[in-house]
Formats: sequence, structure tokens, C-alpha cells
Amino acid sequence: MAYLLGIDVGSSSVKASLLDAASGQCAGSASYPAEEMEISSPQAGFAEQDPQRWYECARDAVRDAMKCAGAAAGDVKAIGIAYQMHGLVCIDAEQQVLRPSIIWCDSRAVPYGDAALEALGAEQCLSHLMNSPGNFTATKLAWVKEHEPELYAKIDTIMLPGDWLAMRLTGKARTTASGLSEGMLWDFKKEQPATFLLDHFGFDHGLLAETVPTFGPQGEVTAAAASDFGLKAGTPVAYRGGDQPNNALSLNVLNPGEIAATAGTSGVVYGVTSLKQYDPRSRVNTFAHVNHTPEDPRLGVLLCISGTGILNAWIKRLLGDVSYQEMDALAQSAPIGSDGVTILPFGNGAERALGNRTIGAQIAGLDFNRHDRTHICRAVQEGIVFSFQYGMEVMKETGIALKTIRAGFANMFMSDLFCATLAGISGATIELYETDGSLGAARGAGIGAGIYGSIEEAFSSLEQRKVIAPGSEDYRTAYAAWKAHLDGVLG
Repeated sequence: MAYLLGIDVGSSSVKASLLDAASGQCAGSASYPAEEMEISSPQAGFAEQDPQRWYECARDAVRDAMKCAGAAAGDVKAIGIAYQMHGLVCIDAEQQVLRPSIIWCDSRAVPYGDAALEALGAEQCLSHLMNSPGNFTATKLAWVKEHEPELYAKIDTIMLPGDWLAMRLTGKARTTASGLSEGMLWDFKKEQPATFLLDHFGFDHGLLAETVPTFGPQGEVTAAAASDFGLKAGTPVAYRGGDQPNNALSLNVLNPGEIAATAGTSGVVYGVTSLKQYDPRSRVNTFAHVNHTPEDPRLGVLLCISGTGILNAWIKRLLGDVSYQEMDALAQSAPIGSDGVTILPFGNGAERALGNRTIGAQIAGLDFNRHDRTHICRAVQEGIVFSFQYGMEVMKETGIALKTIRAGFANMFMSDLFCATLAGISGATIELYETDGSLGAARGAGIGAGIYGSIEEAFSSLEQRKVIAPGSEDYRTAYAAWKAHLDGVLG
């Protein structure tokens, strides 16, 4: 047998899947931990995770997926890695982690991005980086440099979460242009690392790892990692991609005009363009897509709402006695508009679509004599969808058409109500596919290792699960009320 292994390092869990290279079907998968992975918040606005925990969860997930598939070590022909974007991992010259990773939903670096934008000028930042410096990997390192100078002095290399896991597997500290663009470390005009931003912050250029192609040989599994994971030493790591570019890949979203979405802890709409364009107000982000090259540009315009699925999970914990399926049923028993209950889902750090403001989640319009858990459950789903629509209106301003949205049949897209609400308010047709980030990473590995002769071959077996057409226009009235409340909060 010939299997392709995909590992998806999320902030909630790590998932591993084995894809049968010949049939394109999932042969086995597993995820760890059983409960959501802990995110440490030592101060308000901080969010950190221990990279070693990612490694342990990846190891356990791979071993279980291998067992599920009945796969031997030598059956795995290539490995692909997907990972949570924008995080910062600092390692020393011995490849030892120096501090917990500052992950994507951490807000501490916002002032550093704002100051860099003012000092360097919006035109230079936006035309070279496609974004403001914002709250990304580069500015997180600036925070470390100022607040932890002794630790900063020990840093040999900075890495994204997926780069770090690949290094643990192969012993090679490497990154990609797509990955660097996630951290505001890629210059799109020069198609090279953004030295002007490194110089602004006073970073040594040598802190960046060696750049390798997104698809292709990136290192081979060491004997030590092979022993840990139950793999064969020498197995190539042949692909890596941030979670949202990788999600688009998993849905075969690679060409201009194609749109992908996901609704896990955070919610994302990701559109591909061939134009090096940006939002003048930097409310959405533009990154190098996984198939970007200087000769044939492919950029991903990304709308991220930090507080989406995490709100649904928070309400589930608060209610205490219901499953997600039961919450969905409760929500469907309440009317469109939740009888006046409005929820803003922005309780997971700074929101880019709101100009990097942190306004917190809010519930408004409660009437103790009229409303119950059904209204809360529906208002949660509507608040999340309406936050999508708010951001998609920004995307439309940048020229991204939203006629069809592809998503994996997972997380909140498993809810009929969520899908119907999104189709109703956006006017877009929703296409759901039987795939996820780990399977996308596995297909990416097959492309990078040359096991598939083309991208078309890699996705020939992708299974469409469901299509949801736009429905009731009543959602627009509910959205108008939700947006009016948000505008009042924003002032």
C-alpha cells in the first residue's frame, strides 16, 4: 500500500490522516487531545501554547491513524503538514524552544504593528507586504525583543508552528514564502524576505529559516522522530501550508475567483486572486497562496473572524447539558432574528475586520420574560454568520466575488442552520466537501513528492457532500439589526 500522511496542527487539537494514494480515500484518522487543547493566557489579550504539546499530540494522532489504517511504517510515502497561522516559535542554536509559542489569537503585538505602519508609511507596507504589519509573527517577535531581551538574545531562528513541527521531524529549520507572508515577513514587490521590516525592528536577517518551496522536498524524517511516530526514517516531508491556505488547497481552491471557508475556533473566508491587491484599510489580509510563484502569482485574500466556533463552544460549556447537535435543534426552534437577541462574537482577541480593535463578545436585547436557551443558541449562530457577512462586504470592496463558497463538511458547516443562514445572507451557493485540513495536507504531500502527476489528479477523487442554495431574505432584516448594534458599539 502507498499512503500519504497529513498532519494538521490546530490550536484546539492535532489531527492526522492517512490518504490512500491510489483511491484518494481516507484510510484512517485520529486527533488529540480528546478535549480541546489548553491555551494559556497569563495576561489579558495573551494566548500561548507549548510546542512540545503539539509534538506529543501529533505523535499520538499519527500512531492511532496508522493503527486505524493497518499501515506499516514503510507504507507512508510522504508527509504534509498544515498548521495554525501567524504563531511565533523561538529556538536556540540547539533547536530548543526558548518560550511558549505566541499563537495567532494573541493580541499583545497590535501596538507594535501600529507603530511600524506609522513609521514606515501605509503605502510602503501595503504595497510590499499586502497588509499592515499588524498583529503577526514579526510584531510578536518585536514584543519579545522589548520585553524579554535576555531570551531574545538567545534566539537562533524564528519559526511558524508548522515549520517547528517539520523541524522536529526532519532536524531541518526551514520555512516557505507562503509561511513568511503569514508573518509579514515576505516582500511581494521583490519576491523575497521583507528585509525593510526586519531592519525597522532591528532583527538580524539570519533569524529567518531557510526558504524552500511549499510543494517539494523539505527534509526527511530522522531516526529519532521515526521511532516516536512509528514511521520509516527517510520518509520525505514534501508539503507544508498554513491552515487557511491549506484549507483552500483541500477544497481544490487554487485559481482566481475560487472561494474557500472554514468555521472552527475562528472563521475564515479565503478568496484566490492573481492580482497583488490589498485593502487600503487593512481589514482583510493578503498572503502568498500555496501555489504562488513570481511568474504566476496566486494570492489569498483572507477574512478572519477570531471569535466564531469558540463562541459556540463557550455557550455549550455554559449550558452544560447539551451536545452541539442539540444546540442546533434548539436554535432551529427560534425564529430568524432570534426574537431580538443579538450576539457579537468578538471575544477572542483583536479583530482585524474591526481595525484590530478588541471589543469583546456581547449579548444584547435579552428579555427575561420572553427569551430562553433557544434564542441564545440561534443568536450565537446568527452572530457568527453575520460577522462573516460583515467581513465579506469588505472583501467585495477589494474585487473578490462571492458567488460560490466551498467548505469542508466539518465544524459549524455540519449545521444545516448555519449553512442556510450563510447562504441566505450572502446570496452565495454553499458547496460542502468530504475533506479537512489533514487530508488536504496529505494531498499536498502527494503533489510535492511527485506521487501525483498533477493537481488535477490529486483532487480527482474529492467527494462533494452537499449543496445549499440561497434561501430566505428575512436574514437580511436580522443582519441589518445586528449591524446597527455593532456600529453603535464601534462608535
